[in-house]
Amino acid sequence: MTEPKRYGDELAVVTVTYSPGETIERFLDTLATATERPTHVVMADNGSTDGAPEKAAQRDGVRLLNTGENLGYGTAANRGVAEFGDEYGWVIVANPDIEWAPGSIDELLKAASRWPRGGAFGPLIRETNGEVYPSARLLPSLGKGVGHAIVGRVWRDNPWTKAYRQSDTEVRERTAGWLSGSCQLLRREAFDSVDGFDPRYFMYFEDVDLGDRLGKAGWQNVYVPAAEVTHIGGHSTSKASAKMLAAHHASAYRYLADRHQGPEWKPVLAAIKAGLKLRLKLETKP
Repeated sequence: MTEPKRYGDELAVVTVTYSPGETIERFLDTLATATERPTHVVMADNGSTDGAPEKAAQRDGVRLLNTGENLGYGTAANRGVAEFGDEYGWVIVANPDIEWAPGSIDELLKAASRWPRGGAFGPLIRETNGEVYPSARLLPSLGKGVGHAIVGRVWRDNPWTKAYRQSDTEVRERTAGWLSGSCQLLRREAFDSVDGFDPRYFMYFEDVDLGDRLGKAGWQNVYVPAAEVTHIGGHSTSKASAKMLAAHHASAYRYLADRHQGPEWKPVLAAIKAGLKLRLKLETKP
C-alpha cells in the first residue's frame, strides 16, 4: 500500500481569476491582515482580458499561472494547488472577490488544530449588505436537493431550501455536509486523498461534490464562524446570468446522476432534468 504524501506546514493561497476587475486588489490588500503567516499566492487565470491579474502579479508573493483557456473553477484550482511544493500543507482556495476580515485565516488554522480529521474549513461568509450567507449545508438528498433546485427561486421560504441550507441551524463551529467553494482552507493531505476537485464540473457543485467525497474518505467539513469574510460577489459572471444558470443546472444534474445510477433511477432522473429545464425557462423568461 502506498504511503500518503507528507506535507509541511506552510500556507498557500490559490484564487481562480477570470477578468476579476478591481476585486483582486481588495482580495490581496485584505489578505495581508488575514494571517500572521507569510502567504504565497497563485492566481490560476482562465483567460482574463481586463489586465487585472497581470497587474496584481507585480506584487511580492503573488504569481500568475495562465491556464491557456477557460478550464472552469475546479480544474483551474487543481492546477493552482499543483504549483506548490510538498512544504505547503495548507491551501486556501478562494474566489478573487473575497474580502478577508483581520485574522480570519488564522482562525481557520486554529480550528484545524481542534479538528485533526478536518479536511476542509469554511469561514462565515457575509454578503455586502451584512447578511450571513448559508455557506455550510447538508449534502443534497433527492428530496431536499430536488425541492430546493426546482422551486427555490420561486418559493424562497420552502421547507426543502430551509432544511438544505440549514437556515435554522445555530451559528457555531460544527461539521457540515459541504462548504462553499468561494472560500475554504484545505488540509492538503485530505485534498490529495480525493484527487482534488472533479474536473467534470465546469462551474457550480464542484464544492458540493468535493465535500461529499471528503466525507466518504473519512474527512470532515468544518464550519468556522469565528473566521469571517465578505463575498463581494459575481463580478466575472454578472453579465452571463442565463449561461451561468444553465451551467448550475447541468452540474446539479451531474451530481445527482453520479449518485443514483442504474435503470431504476432513470425515470427519477428524467423528471429531475425536466424540472430543471422548466426552472431555467422560468428564470430566463424576458
